[in-house]
Amino acid sequence: MATDPDLETHGRLPGAILFVCGMNAIRSPMAEAIARTLLPAGTYLASAGVRAGERDPFVDAVLDEMGLTLGRRQPQTLDELEDDYFDMVVTLAPEAHHAALELTRSSAVEVVYWPMPDPTVATGTREQILGAYREVRDRLKRLIEERLLSRERPSAAPL
Repeated sequence: MATDPDLETHGRLPGAILFVCGMNAIRSPMAEAIARTLLPAGTYLASAGVRAGERDPFVDAVLDEMGLTLGRRQPQTLDELEDDYFDMVVTLAPEAHHAALELTRSSAVEVVYWPMPDPTVATGTREQILGAYREVRDRLKRLIEERLLSRERPSAAPL
């Protein structure tokens, strides 16, 4: 009896996950930092952008609120990645999704799209802008818990 490949892929936590956004300055490094705290230590995690970006101080501020830091990490592009083998690529922006599909078209890599708003379009006071970044941070945390962490825990077998 053949097994459903979707069940095999979606039923377990990938060993290597790449988060990709436009410039690897906000959404993907945030996702990587959060995933490092939630997923098992043996899970290889990385993040990259489609094009070069600059580190965003608002990311540092909202991660610090959770006790997280990016350390000395700087944004990197897909071309600058040290490793290029991943079981899953999580894209967080339309251009990142298109780039990931193009890069993985000849490989057996699961590419999933988690659309994330761009907090840099937020206007107003510093607190209002930070609120937009917090929304992205909290949404990423929730998706990592619901869609990735849940794969790690086997469902309880009926007695």
